Amino acid sequence: MPVNITIDDQETTPIPQEPEGIKIEIVEKDNIEGKLNVRSAINGDLMIMDHKDIDIVIKPKDKKIVAFAKETLSDLVYGAESRLFEYLRKVGVLELDSIQGGNIYGSLEGQIQEGEKSVEITLMKISEWMVTEQPMIAGRTAYDEMEDEHLLDPDGEYSTELGEVPQAAKKGSIDKSTLFAPYLYGRYSY
Repeated sequence: MPVNITIDDQETTPIPQEPEGIKIEIVEKDNIEGKLNVRSAINGDLMIMDHKDIDIVIKPKDKKIVAFAKETLSDLVYGAESRLFEYLRKVGVLELDSIQGGNIYGSLEGQIQEGEKSVEITLMKISEWMVTEQPMIAGRTAYDEMEDEHLLDPDGEYSTELGEVPQAAKKGSIDKSTLFAPYLYGRYSY
């Protein structure tokens, strides 16, 4: 329902206080569910390698999350890192003003908020984010496979009448061994 606001020069009425009858009850949930392929480093860092474009490292000692490019840095990598940190910021895992570029080229990092089970909750929220990323990853993988199939086994419109051309040591009518390249002899001599 839209709210209309009118500003008058008259005296404004004070904002009503919160009613006393409202109580908020926090129910603790002991079991945290999610599915991730997590590896532990020698120093205790948790490494998540499930995403197609980025690797995520949780540093429990520093209370920090760092995302790195998996292979090459591209717009897809920055987009994935940005979506991850924006999601973690919105769900309250990261401190709002801590998201910044890391000390490794193309990485992003953020500070995890202090809490009793902050690492476990962070893992759960990253698992939830990975579920939202799966349709995008599946679509890109299917498109890559379709493109490979199109290049390796083209249909009739994109192929020649010759069909399969067998291997041969010498093909075509131009002999490459008899070509004269004057620039190979120092000065142009034509």
